Amino acid sequence: MTRYRDLGLTVGQLDPAPLNAITDVDGVRVGVTTLVSGDGPLVVGQGPIRTGVTAIVPHDDIGSEAVFAGCHRLNGNGELTGLEWVRESGQLTTPIAITNTHSVGVVRDAIVAADMRARTDIGAFWSLPVVGETWDGVLNDINGFHVTAEHLDAALDTASTGIPPEGGVGGGTGMICHEFKGGTGTASRRLSAADGGWTVGALVQSNYGRRERLTVDGVPVGRELGTDVIPSPDPDDGSGSAAGSGSIIVIVATDAPLLPHQCERIAQRAGLGVARTGGAGEHSSGDLFLAFSTGNRGRLASYKADGDPDPFDVTMLPDAAISPLFWATIEATEEAILNALVAAETMTGIDGVTAHALPHDGLVEVMGRYGRGPR
Repeated sequence: MTRYRDLGLTVGQLDPAPLNAITDVDGVRVGVTTLVSGDGPLVVGQGPIRTGVTAIVPHDDIGSEAVFAGCHRLNGNGELTGLEWVRESGQLTTPIAITNTHSVGVVRDAIVAADMRARTDIGAFWSLPVVGETWDGVLNDINGFHVTAEHLDAALDTASTGIPPEGGVGGGTGMICHEFKGGTGTASRRLSAADGGWTVGALVQSNYGRRERLTVDGVPVGRELGTDVIPSPDPDDGSGSAAGSGSIIVIVATDAPLLPHQCERIAQRAGLGVARTGGAGEHSSGDLFLAFSTGNRGRLASYKADGDPDPFDVTMLPDAAISPLFWATIEATEEAILNALVAAETMTGIDGVTAHALPHDGLVEVMGRYGRGPR
């Protein structure tokens, strides 16, 4: 797997944490299940299949120990289930999953089932999982409903604290970004000791953007590597899947001790990272973001369990100290998108439609011409 910095390129002003991934936030794990099979003409229910599911686990006991969370909608032509309760309670109490648009229901139900299996005394148990989607129907037999509960279980079972797979993997398997092959990407930033030393990590499922708007570290890469150079996989035939349509899900994690309203502010800044790469939150795009903080882990009992009614203490970062976290979120989101683009490999899907990878040599050459080459 090749990542953006493997090309000698950098972006932003802050340093990444050691893994340059959302898993730099202590306790966070990520797992993927990737489904790729078949070639040729689309036969609904048979393939070709280019899809999957990604699972993000905030920590190992998320079902019992909630974390504070907040969310933001840049444009709402998409789905991220469970957000009403996140807004109401300010808490996240399940793993997060991302898949394709028509598999949200089965993945959501699979998380509920996994949540229930983890409890010895079900009682009046209930669960409202957070499951997001982007549309992979340009490359995948999306109406074949190939993602199953077992695929979500496998992603949870294999979730690890290492660098997550990137590119055309997991829920990002069949995704397209700025008319190149897109998919799953992650990155992180660690603040200086003077700014608290906190870590911010982002994971994206990128499936949005027009070619001519792709910007890398301020360089108009999409204009330089236009569709006359590298063809677009996106039809522009009135079918509803015109170039630039699509969505992006961004999940942000931090170990900074934030309250729900602060998590919401962090989630909002993910949109600026999307904008820095050329995203516009278009009418047909679902740009949905969620941020959670592990900084008060162990202090919040889940709403699913009977708790002590007495007040308890939590820790809050002063609002006056939150701006460095905003910038870290912007940069981590931006680089996560770039990692998705660089890691993704050319993929041919239904009816021979091909999403070409962003060429590494072409990217490096363009960046060099604008004074942003390898350093």
